[in-house]
Amino acid sequence: MNNTWKIYFLTLVSFVVGTSQFVIVGTLDKVADSIGVSVSTAGQLITVFALGNAIGTPLVMVATSKMDQRKQLLLSLATILLGVIGIIALPGLGLLMASRVLLGIGTGVFVVTAYGLAAKFAVPGRQGRAMANVAMGYSSSLVFGVPLGRMVALSYDWKVIFWGIGIFSLLAIFTVARTIPVMESEEAVSLSKRLALLTNPRVLLTLCVTFFVFISYSILNTYITPFLTVIMPRMKENVSIVLLAMGIASLIGSKLGGLLADRIGIVPTLVGSMGIHILSLMLLFTVSGFEQPMVILPLLMIWEIAAWTFGPTQNFNLVSLTPEASSIALSLNSSFVQLGFATGAGIGGIITKKSTILEISWVGAVSVMIALLIGMFSFRRSPKLLSVQQ
Repeated sequence: MNNTWKIYFLTLVSFVVGTSQFVIVGTLDKVADSIGVSVSTAGQLITVFALGNAIGTPLVMVATSKMDQRKQLLLSLATILLGVIGIIALPGLGLLMASRVLLGIGTGVFVVTAYGLAAKFAVPGRQGRAMANVAMGYSSSLVFGVPLGRMVALSYDWKVIFWGIGIFSLLAIFTVARTIPVMESEEAVSLSKRLALLTNPRVLLTLCVTFFVFISYSILNTYITPFLTVIMPRMKENVSIVLLAMGIASLIGSKLGGLLADRIGIVPTLVGSMGIHILSLMLLFTVSGFEQPMVILPLLMIWEIAAWTFGPTQNFNLVSLTPEASSIALSLNSSFVQLGFATGAGIGGIITKKSTILEISWVGAVSVMIALLIGMFSFRRSPKLLSVQQ
């Protein structure tokens, strides 16, 4: 297997690994029914995955820093496989949550290691494209993995999709063992050095913006399936089509973020994406009682585009703030994304349990408003960002 095919292989595995994270979103109601809990309780499976990813990944990466990257990749896939086996075989909510924690840790370690390996396999000058391929594989799981999981759950049992993930993970372990050479890891960065960047006020404010934006995204995304069945009951059997449309919108947003950041600048893109994010959620709350798919679906797609436009632009923002420590800043941003996912899933669970599920859209809008206020304060402290357009 030449290096180009190794990059494609990592991209394919990234898709499967991403599906292990997001597929629960499309099958949450089926999961809840199968284990005899409420949808809000089942939603905490997203919370524990995100916490495992956010907290466990940096700890494991520091603990295994003396391993070569091939062993790190094998360790991550073995952890994912163990988590999948737990989901399939172990009964009860508690053991299911423990398995999701393992999946979160394994997924985080895989993504970090796969990025590093893809850059090493790429020819000089194409490292960025190689890493983008891995990222595209992961984000594509939203486009294809989530609706596919929904269709499987409707026709069979929701655990069937995890049988597929487990079998592929096992094949991936054998493929890595046979084709990926021993490659030394990058110089280890201690946990204290990673956390020291949080003492930079501009970086901390920027990470807080990330946190609140992804709280909002997680509040709605975690409970999107039951939300859709309430606001579009006539589309109940076609939820997978809606999820596919939203996944395509997320890809459009990912591409649009980089394009707009280059064309109009980082700050206008961030402010515009958050503004549209807020507006789409408020409109969604306003029209959700009318059961009009032709209005609701475009709003959901606009929301996805705005949310995913924010992601890559925020990465550019952090790199421009800390060019001398960009990899650490991006790693911290990833952890804050996952912490936002965890917090949002928890808040969404409380809302769906205590009130109506329709309210998750306006609560999400409030979270982005907080992010926008913090962002505006942060931008005033970093006026140079206004001119970053190249």
